[in-house]
Amino acid sequence: MARKPKPDIAALEERIGHRFGDRSLIERALTHVSAVATKGARVDSYQRLEFLGDRVLGLAISDMLYAAFPKAAEGELSQRLAELVRKETCADVASEWGVGDHVRLGGGEAQTGGAKKVAILGDLCESVIGAVYLDAGFHAARDLVQRNWSERMLKPRRPLRDPKTALQEWAQARGLDTPVYREAGRSGPAHAPKFIIEVEVASYAPTQAEGASKRLAEQAAARAFMAREGVDNKERASS
Repeated sequence: MARKPKPDIAALEERIGHRFGDRSLIERALTHVSAVATKGARVDSYQRLEFLGDRVLGLAISDMLYAAFPKAAEGELSQRLAELVRKETCADVASEWGVGDHVRLGGGEAQTGGAKKVAILGDLCESVIGAVYLDAGFHAARDLVQRNWSERMLKPRRPLRDPKTALQEWAQARGLDTPVYREAGRSGPAHAPKFIIEVEVASYAPTQAEGASKRLAEQAAARAFMAREGVDNKERASS
């Protein structure tokens, strides 16, 4: 059966809002390590561009936050930054660009739906930003970030405090030790495991939750603990 041709890269450039002077940069930004033939050629994958793009993204968003929230303390700015640069947010942006239609994957990753995996989409977003930075400099990369993150910055989809932070602050306010997270098990195939994490707070029964990564499972466990104990309602009532 004939392989379906990849969509024209020019269409992706239009959605991104940047026309590459050096097309090899965007080609490399779309190449997963699984599509590289030899270990010695790993530099031909998007990994180095992802590393660079992650730092460019962090600087660009930090600059945006500093200007947009002049009265915010460092802690609030850090929380906003963490939400905006998290892998899931980057994956959302990559999905809006339609990057998954253009990524080059090895056979195994392609067969397991790699083009739709949050981790890979998040990496692709950062590698594209890195490619734009190398192609046209920081101002072009910053403009790209501003176009795609400004609304997210002003209208966050989730509470600023992630569940783990909220639970830790709740425990500390009551003189309790920092919550302890343990892996209680895992399930699913090797390429897409599900992690079961248990969170324990002194004097309280532990709570378990499942997630596609240990971090997500920890967040889910903290959220489940707070829901069970009515932490949010108690905090609102006392505020």
